[in-house]
Amino acid sequence: MAHCRSREEAEGLLKSLEKRFAECGLELHPTKTRIVYCKDDDRQGTYTETTFDFLGYTFRARRSKNKYGKFFVNFTPAVSNKAKKAMQQKIHDWRMHLKPDKTLEDLAHMFNPVLRGWVNYYGRFYKSEMYSVLRHMNRALVRWARRKFKKLAIHQRRADAWLGRIARREQTLFVQWQMGVLPGAG
Repeated sequence: MAHCRSREEAEGLLKSLEKRFAECGLELHPTKTRIVYCKDDDRQGTYTETTFDFLGYTFRARRSKNKYGKFFVNFTPAVSNKAKKAMQQKIHDWRMHLKPDKTLEDLAHMFNPVLRGWVNYYGRFYKSEMYSVLRHMNRALVRWARRKFKKLAIHQRRADAWLGRIARREQTLFVQWQMGVLPGAG
């Protein structure tokens, strides 16, 4: 990743990089190597490419709040859609609903280290983009509860409310509950 002041400077840098890589017997990846305009409140130009993905983050213009509480548009990273989809698939692959023999504490012990790692890495910038993944985890826990307890089996809302009451009582049990992403009302 390289920052330039103008498109001409960026195109010149790209050509010199292609030349240097060719001297070493390498080539730049044609779809990954591109010039992107970092649009924000200070840079108002119109270009076709204004977003890019890098290391699991999507960099694009987002609304931010300054230290005085005023909103502005900033070119900021947040977890990419591809990374969110991979995390949700991982939660699905855990097959929590097939573990009715486990307690909530067991599940927390099994999955909190992974969740904490995701939150620590991807939640570093624009943490609210992670909430959809954390809500997905809560839905998986509701599905587990419906398998574990007969009374909740056919009552989605009741299971959601039951888990919500536990989440409010024991907010430190799961990482997403500590962040305030709680399941259902109840």
